[in-house]
Amino acid sequence: MRSHATLFPMAALGAMLSVAALWAGDAVAQRDFGAVEIQTLEVRDNIYMLVGAGGNITVQVGDDGVLIVDTQFAPLSEKILEAIAKLSDRPLRYIVNTHHHGDHTGGNANLRLAGSTVSGGNMQGAIADAGVGAQILSHENVLFRLSSMTGEGALPSDGWPTSTYFDKEKRLYFNGEGIRIIHVPAAHTDGDSIVFFRRSDVIAAGDVFSTTSYPVIDLESGGSLQGIIDALDTIVDLIIPVYGQDGGTLVIPGHGRISNLGDVLDYRSMVLIVRDRLEHMIEQGMTLEQIKAAEPTKDYDPRYGAGPWTAERFIEAAYRSLTERE
Repeated sequence: MRSHATLFPMAALGAMLSVAALWAGDAVAQRDFGAVEIQTLEVRDNIYMLVGAGGNITVQVGDDGVLIVDTQFAPLSEKILEAIAKLSDRPLRYIVNTHHHGDHTGGNANLRLAGSTVSGGNMQGAIADAGVGAQILSHENVLFRLSSMTGEGALPSDGWPTSTYFDKEKRLYFNGEGIRIIHVPAAHTDGDSIVFFRRSDVIAAGDVFSTTSYPVIDLESGGSLQGIIDALDTIVDLIIPVYGQDGGTLVIPGHGRISNLGDVLDYRSMVLIVRDRLEHMIEQGMTLEQIKAAEPTKDYDPRYGAGPWTAERFIEAAYRSLTERE
């Protein structure tokens, strides 16, 4: 299948920060968020993608309210709420975090407090704040990571997940469709989730898939190269394409443009080819510096090598993942 290179035109995309700076307070302070505009792209039916700075936000709207996937940075919360208000006048009910990095969770507290939780019966009457704030859903490792952070980049407790899952997936029925929140372990981090909207046939992939950079492997947060490959396999298994043409299941990446099967297959092929090259070089006894000098990603660098997460950083993370695995 031909890769869908122009599914939706994009005027600009927020640059992805390095792993170390994703949640750093000083990195946020240095950005000019006043100049950032939130772009809204219709994906399908009641699903939209918001693009600003940081990770893409997926928005599902309907009679039950609003569900969003990820929240970008806190200084953009007002603009994000304004963009959501143009799509629905219903309350924000759920926030799903695909992982713990600050460019996807920074706005958690602000957006949560702007919403309300679905509650009723005895709980509504017995607990005064039962309906205050939207629910924040994630894998339990996201809560562990966020609650253990200290210093400038730490997220306030108001922005921590209020409901977590620890098994393979969490299922939710909202706005007339089933939603699968699927854990993909040891990928970008150890708490990654992909979110599959079954009726709409849309996948929010988080940072296990990007159209703008090599895979970011956060080794210190439990990420791994093989986990990225396994996560891409999971996405491919969920996709049903339109035979012989672009279309079918649509994928919203953590960063970049709306994609389909061809785009994910291209990305997975790139990761597999680079993985095989690195493994061969490692088997030949080459050091990390020798591997960097050999430029095993050279043919992909024009497409994926720009930005803070350079080819060299990807090679180093992938090398460490391959050589330090048990």
